[in-house]
Amino acid sequence: MFLKQRLSAVVGVVVGCCFTASGMAQGKQLTTEDYARAEKFMGYNVSSLVYHGVGRRPMWMGDGRFWYRDNGPDGITFIVVDPVRGTKTPAFDQKKLAAALTSATGGKMKADAQHLMISEIVFSDGDKTIVVGNGSRKFRCDLSGVGVCTEVIEPGAKASHGEQANGAHGELSPDKTKAAFIRDWNLWVREVATGKETQLTTDGVKDYGYATDNAGWTMSDNPILVWSPDGKKIATFQQDQRKTGEMYMVPVTNGHPELKAWKYPLVGDTDVTMIERVIIDVGKAKVIRLKMPPDQHRSTLCDDVSCRGGSGWDDVQWSDDGEQLMFVSTSRDHKQEWVRIADAASGEVLGVMSETASKFFESGNGKVNWKYLSKTNELLWFSERDGWGQMYLYDAATGSLKNKITRGDGNVTQVLHVDEKTRTIYFLAVGKEPGRDPYFSHFYSVKFTGKDMKLLTPENADHAVTVSQDGRYFVDVYSTATEPQTTVVRDESGKVVVEVAKQDISKLVAAGWVAPEPIVVKARDGKTDLYGYMFKPTNLDASKKYPIVNHVYPGPQTGSCGGRGFAAAHGDMQSLAELGFVVVCIDGMGTSFRSKAFHEFYFGDLGDNTIPDQVAGMKELAAKYPWIDIDKAGMYGHSGGGNATAAAMFHYPDFFKVGIAESGNHDQRDYEDDWAEKWNGLLVKNADGTTNYDSQANQSVAKNLKGKLLLAHGSMDNNVPLNNTLLVVDALIKANKDFDLLIIPNVAHGYGEASQYMTRRRWDYFVKNLAGDVPPHEYEMKSYAAAMAAMRSGPGDAEEDFDR
Repeated sequence: MFLKQRLSAVVGVVVGCCFTASGMAQGKQLTTEDYARAEKFMGYNVSSLVYHGVGRRPMWMGDGRFWYRDNGPDGITFIVVDPVRGTKTPAFDQKKLAAALTSATGGKMKADAQHLMISEIVFSDGDKTIVVGNGSRKFRCDLSGVGVCTEVIEPGAKASHGEQANGAHGELSPDKTKAAFIRDWNLWVREVATGKETQLTTDGVKDYGYATDNAGWTMSDNPILVWSPDGKKIATFQQDQRKTGEMYMVPVTNGHPELKAWKYPLVGDTDVTMIERVIIDVGKAKVIRLKMPPDQHRSTLCDDVSCRGGSGWDDVQWSDDGEQLMFVSTSRDHKQEWVRIADAASGEVLGVMSETASKFFESGNGKVNWKYLSKTNELLWFSERDGWGQMYLYDAATGSLKNKITRGDGNVTQVLHVDEKTRTIYFLAVGKEPGRDPYFSHFYSVKFTGKDMKLLTPENADHAVTVSQDGRYFVDVYSTATEPQTTVVRDESGKVVVEVAKQDISKLVAAGWVAPEPIVVKARDGKTDLYGYMFKPTNLDASKKYPIVNHVYPGPQTGSCGGRGFAAAHGDMQSLAELGFVVVCIDGMGTSFRSKAFHEFYFGDLGDNTIPDQVAGMKELAAKYPWIDIDKAGMYGHSGGGNATAAAMFHYPDFFKVGIAESGNHDQRDYEDDWAEKWNGLLVKNADGTTNYDSQANQSVAKNLKGKLLLAHGSMDNNVPLNNTLLVVDALIKANKDFDLLIIPNVAHGYGEASQYMTRRRWDYFVKNLAGDVPPHEYEMKSYAAAMAAMRSGPGDAEEDFDR
């Protein structure tokens, strides 16, 4: 439920009543200067005050070097690091490159040497020639002389008639000579050098197409497939949506609206999207159907068949010789996994092994971790069967367990590199270092036998690691919420070989920034430690009382606080605090990265939403800090956080006085099937008409509302459809309850250009209804365009196309 889209229609419409809390004495008048001080701490204002961070993932090159963007006071500098030589040098002459790019576009693109937006760099000819790219455009530049750039036009780069939008980009073969793409529901391949196109399938039709990825809340026109290592075969599927139910939306327009309809299976639907697995012989344009029944449109990790948003297919891996295909099938309820091997020539399928979880199975955190070792006919497998995420080694021929690899408390989260020659796994894990924040990520190595496990990143911090292609080195960017980044290169033993960068936050601190305060509170059981952050006004007066506001996301796939690394801003939490609040986020029971028991705590009862933990934590903080006014408690959140906020207002009406629920999935039966069926189980209808989903439906308890509630939603939300909020609206009206509603026309799950407006309205709502103060009239925040431009020029390095 994190899908965000930028759409342009942003007119806000407010309906409802009673914006001022009845009986509340009018407090002080806040000024535009007060709001400006708060806005000063938004990401688009503070990120540019942080220098020399390595925010974007470092880009390793085939020659063992990597490049990254260094953000300094004067702009962006592109740096190349050579771990073998221990050197760090400018990637190229940026003034010369900027002049050459400007000339190559006839002056239409005026490249700024210190603010080049480049996402791809390829060196050749002893670094005299460079190919740079961003978005859809690439240029080959010879910088040996005065500097000359020529645009690289790849044959067939533009979509042909009838081709699905963006499908023309295709999925490149391993040698980058061919690109597979979708046209008219069939799979085609294009020769990159000549532009020659060949149709590989012929029986694809609407709702029964090849390699398509458009089921439920996620939609991509890129093909979902995996090329064999030799580029001669493709593993993909024919996606069957012919019986899948549809979702409908209409935009707000002046005139007849155009109906938007797409396949969107719901919880409990008899017919959901299925896939029929195939292997395609590219040279012969021959389709080999795997000899097995249709499979569920599921993955071992996320709520889509592809966990990378239309890029790759995580649970399918070829043998090194391209003769066999290993894949994992997942049951509809995510409780059972089957590892299978298919013969690429015949389509015969053999079972290898299977695993069943009592509640839900996952193959890692943020990355699918199983790996087919075809040379030795073995399988590396991830499982939480002992209560923690561990790695296991299986015999792929017999399906028998050879040995457990990792042990003890703490989760393996991501396997980043496997050295088959030395039989060593390099992986990220959390919770393995006693006395440290259990969310801090560290990097380890271990032998296949389970022996010689080594901690490669010893610092007490959160480590973001990027491994070189050959596994000899890795970039380690480590930081905490209170300590800025340090970036180093380490070898496979963990030894530092290059000091790359240290983040400079002196200008940020000089601007008045203060770090969030890490907090540890007890859960509802009074025993389990919960972790989070507290944001206080920078001018906090300990003799006063401050309302407390909880920013919530209940999971289960993640938590409220996000990553543990350094960030100049955490949403608008510090900004809201500046307006006279104490703002907290607490990762409650039922969220990820802790033990299996912790993660599945409220499985089958999504209405829990971790709210009892949030209440317990807020009360504990109020008992510890007398300047927290626990009698003025508020909550806000987006998507799952919107759901949780409404649930908190309805289930704890005497505790939470004000809530803002944005784009909430208030009844999972009106949300896409995959997500909820994983976390709550399949829909069960009882003889008396009740179901196992009844307790999570916010509309059924909306009658309990006592405080002030603002509901917000985008009218074209293709992730969480607007109907989710309107169900609650209908129940509140029938219960004769006062509430406020903000519908933002024509925006999706993210509010795009209306984001600034929504943020201001959020601040106003808490200021007026929780603090009892008066906000400035229609404070105008920095425009969305200016905010995005500021983020692009700062350490965030958002991608921007050359033809800006």
